[in-house]
Amino acid sequence: MTAGTPDRTRIPSVPAPVARVPLSEQVRDFVLEGLLNGRWQPGDRIVERRIGLELGVSQTPIREALRDLQAMQLVESIPNKGMRVTELTPGQLTEVYPVRAALEKLAAELAVRRMADDAAVLERLEHHLERLRELARADDVEGQIHHGVEFHREIVRASGNQVLLRNWESLAIELWTRLSLKWLRTEPHENACDHEAIVEAFRRQDPYVGRLVQLHVLNYAKPAGSHGSE
Repeated sequence: MTAGTPDRTRIPSVPAPVARVPLSEQVRDFVLEGLLNGRWQPGDRIVERRIGLELGVSQTPIREALRDLQAMQLVESIPNKGMRVTELTPGQLTEVYPVRAALEKLAAELAVRRMADDAAVLERLEHHLERLRELARADDVEGQIHHGVEFHREIVRASGNQVLLRNWESLAIELWTRLSLKWLRTEPHENACDHEAIVEAFRRQDPYVGRLVQLHVLNYAKPAGSHGSE
């Protein structure tokens, strides 16, 4: 290489791309938070222009976010009236649980085979189980909901089936649980005892663990007061 000639053998370092959350997801999370904190109630109109002014975004990501929320049955489009928050009914919840139960039954059947070679999954389930015990003693319902859903999410992830995971996630289980407690005054379901039996079944490689998980989830659909907290 002659003097003054650039060294072309040296490749400048390029910073790794930064993961950016799409605007539509940010808008969706903003509306979801508004549903949970009481900003919007069932039947309330969601005004796109107002959200756009508040967040400083165009209508395109807002409409994408509202389409996602409509697919989750959280908002609905009323002709000549725009988008409104869906009126949540007990019937909607009872339709969700059999679908969730079927997905989790399959997930558990697939996961039990994989857990024999991956002790970390059982450790994570035990972590959520212990947190459920602690939060029950503290009477922390919100925390119990979160760790109860995370417990089940671990099982679905352990199935190794991404299609199954996507379909399960599309049910927005934690959100629906929180909204049902808020809007329908349903009873909390999470109970460490029931989850402990599931952990033990996975630990002993029980071939019927899928059915155990299915019945556990179906128990959520029972009317409030017909069973103890799950």
